[in-house]
Amino acid sequence: MTKQLHENICEEHLFSTIFNKYAKDLHNFLYYKYGDLLNPKDKVQEAFIKLWENCAKVSPEKAKSFVFTTANNLMLNETAHQKVVLKHQQTKHKTYTNENPEFIMQETEYMEKLQKALSNLTEAQREAFMMNRVEGKRFKEIAEILDISTKAVEKRIYGALEKLRKDIKEL
Repeated sequence: MTKQLHENICEEHLFSTIFNKYAKDLHNFLYYKYGDLLNPKDKVQEAFIKLWENCAKVSPEKAKSFVFTTANNLMLNETAHQKVVLKHQQTKHKTYTNENPEFIMQETEYMEKLQKALSNLTEAQREAFMMNRVEGKRFKEIAEILDISTKAVEKRIYGALEKLRKDIKEL
């Protein structure tokens, strides 16, 4: 009759006993075999979670073997994953573009014109314009931040757009 009660380890008291008996040894085994870099504590926890999920299938006699094998496989999987990560980090990203040199030059010239045109705006216009176009703030939000009316914000942004259109013909 006693053997039937302990066919599997789904009983919380029995599982807890197994955990207390093997967890420290399992951690030490993983730590000495793989080091601390791959988080052996996490793998011990994961191995016991898998044991709990499969408690109906694992007998108490096989519990130690199950958690040690599971934890070792988890560490091997993590090691393989880290190798892939390392290999990906070592691959060189392409440093070329499909854009032709003329386009790149025009883009650079345009950005220089834009920066110059932005610097020609008044401080108030530039501030309102950047809040609206770069930060994506609405006129009402800008008005609250700057402590001015919504109409004043509209006027500043409209003035900035007019000046920018005049300074940069392509805009």
